[in-house]
Amino acid sequence: MNPYWIIDPAGFIAAVLFIYGLKRMSSPVTARSGIVVAGVGMLVAVLASFLYVLALDPAAEAQRAVNVTLAVVALGMGLGWAWWRGRSVAITAMPQMVALYNGMGGGAAAAIAAVELFGGRRHDLTLLIITVIGALIGSISLSGSVIAWGKLDGRINKPWRFGGQQALNVFVFLVAIAVGLYVAIAAPGPYTAVLTAAFFVVALLFGVLMTMPIGGADMPVVISLYNAFTGLAVGLEGLVLQNPALMIAGMVVGSAGTLLTLLMAKAMNRSISNVLFSNFGDVSLEQQGEIKGRLKPVEASDAAIAMRYASKVIIVPGYGLAAAQAQQRLYEFVKLLQAAGVEVKFAVHPVAGRMPGHMDVLLAEAGVPYDLIHEMDEINEEFSTTDVALVIGANDVVNPAARTNKTSPIYGMPILNVDQAHQIYVIKRGQGKGYAGVENELFYADNCNMVYGDAQAVLGKMVLAVKDLVASGAPAQAAA
Repeated sequence: MNPYWIIDPAGFIAAVLFIYGLKRMSSPVTARSGIVVAGVGMLVAVLASFLYVLALDPAAEAQRAVNVTLAVVALGMGLGWAWWRGRSVAITAMPQMVALYNGMGGGAAAAIAAVELFGGRRHDLTLLIITVIGALIGSISLSGSVIAWGKLDGRINKPWRFGGQQALNVFVFLVAIAVGLYVAIAAPGPYTAVLTAAFFVVALLFGVLMTMPIGGADMPVVISLYNAFTGLAVGLEGLVLQNPALMIAGMVVGSAGTLLTLLMAKAMNRSISNVLFSNFGDVSLEQQGEIKGRLKPVEASDAAIAMRYASKVIIVPGYGLAAAQAQQRLYEFVKLLQAAGVEVKFAVHPVAGRMPGHMDVLLAEAGVPYDLIHEMDEINEEFSTTDVALVIGANDVVNPAARTNKTSPIYGMPILNVDQAHQIYVIKRGQGKGYAGVENELFYADNCNMVYGDAQAVLGKMVLAVKDLVASGAPAQAAA
């Protein structure tokens, strides 16, 4: 039996599973099964790759046992580490884990290109140029994602900026392209290996230089952009290897990552070039006049009782909820409000938290029904008819300065219209600023009160306050 009769259909099946899995990931209801489907597709692709090495590649026959052993060991180490990290990672650390895994994908694409460039230049000029392009993009994604991981994990705390930085970045990028093209075009010589190594070093350096100046507020967009880079690099290397599974998977990831990046940039009312080359997120650049009003702290029990007797409550989750791991306690509080006849909904901004979908994952982990969770565009008009809005650890995405203050770094960014609710309570650990480094005008509004403290502790007090109210024989029906 010709092994190609198995390998070729396996690549097609893997590609179909990738696309179908991604489709199912578009809904919270089917996202988990979509991940499983895509995982099965990856398993099919890996098994097909082993079959190719075992049955079809005569050039690898002499080293077949060693190569298979190394591949199995690598798979075992990767699966073991990923299984352990996936089960133990905190929800607050999920963005940096995604950044790190994404960088590994880019690094894998660069490694494939390195094998092709160092291993005898088996392809024609066109494929060699494509290999170099894939190597460049994959290397940038690898080093850039590592820097993004460091920023999100608190290991790199400040943007690194200096005069002439953009000119230096352009110069390094042009050097990488020039060296890469020379490696692809020039005939092999005594310095080919050295120049190839230099190409990868310069490409990795550009990824670092490109990412270091970007402020923390932009990291979700940067992660999404590097995800698109990784997909593109994988697709290009799949073309070089004539591997349909790699080509299709890379194109799917690249296109999905590009679309997500554009959607997130739109949600921040900024262009991709503005994300990459501006100083957004630098606190020293804040331009904001004196805010009128004052901060008005209240007790958690007072806020809970106000919500208990409201007709409609909208909750806006933010990173503070994730940091406190308070999603279970929040849903307990929500169920108490619902039992009293209060209509409760969740409003999620596209860039809430530190990665796309961060808040959706957080709420799903607590078992919050999907029909209670609404995106910004579909719920924004409801704030004006809402009795109470509860903001938990969110900042920039609810700041009215985005609509009114033209000197603010976040001016023009679409926000949740929390300020239009009749009454607002904000749970916040302290008086710190948001990721963009600007004061939140919402907190000083006449209809806003602050409930200071860790979200886990504050929500615990709210739960107790409502339970005590029920125990005292308070009416069960919410006021109109």
